[in-house]
Amino acid sequence: MPIPHRRVRGKLHYTSDKAGQVGVERGREDFNITVHGDGRRTVRAYTEIDDAPNVMRDVTLSLDANWKPEDCFVRLSVGDRFVGSSWFRFTEHEAECEGFTVAEGRISQRFPLKGRLAAFGTHPIQADAWLTNIFDADRGPGHAVFTSLLMCSLDHRGATGPMIMAHPTGVPLTFVGRERITVAAGTFDTLHYRIVETDGSAETRNEPGRHPPYDIWCSDDEYRVCVLAYVTGYMQTRYELTEYECFEPQP
Repeated sequence: MPIPHRRVRGKLHYTSDKAGQVGVERGREDFNITVHGDGRRTVRAYTEIDDAPNVMRDVTLSLDANWKPEDCFVRLSVGDRFVGSSWFRFTEHEAECEGFTVAEGRISQRFPLKGRLAAFGTHPIQADAWLTNIFDADRGPGHAVFTSLLMCSLDHRGATGPMIMAHPTGVPLTFVGRERITVAAGTFDTLHYRIVETDGSAETRNEPGRHPPYDIWCSDDEYRVCVLAYVTGYMQTRYELTEYECFEPQP
């Protein structure tokens, strides 16, 4: 029988850019992407951040054919201890969450919406690459602030929640342009985006939702795979695609 869906598998290598630690491994991310015949897509990502307290996160995020969030599952551990797990669903009128966290206990949230949510931030780097789709690259280089998005955590490492959290200011996203770059996994045609919410100084690290300058290059195709990313400011981190496989439909 013919298989209508397409699939991509990849791995991201997390390293440090801090002085004296350049290139030192600080985490990793394995992900699988499925694009269905009708345009719906799902990413399944497992991330590990080694910096103490270490973070482990499982995320399954599904979007409709227009790249709008449909549903999501997030399970989080910090310091090798369970923190919480939650299920999210998004409609034209509402975002909902059912979950359990160690801090809050059993949670049930309803968040009113005025139309489909543009994006849902879940913190895997591959999910960040999908979030950039809110800026239409065909418009050419430019800048806009996007407010129609929610997060599962406002912590810079995604180490809180998971639950529905509104971004306090909106995400300022710049499309820098199209670039061809080479990383460990190969050479890719990419879309280069930049998020700049603060100067990245240590004094701003505890401001909710205020992320240090963040550059990300994602593949210029239907998969929008994260090829390369780095964060400057106090974080000084780098993320590079080291493994990549594409599985086309069988005839």
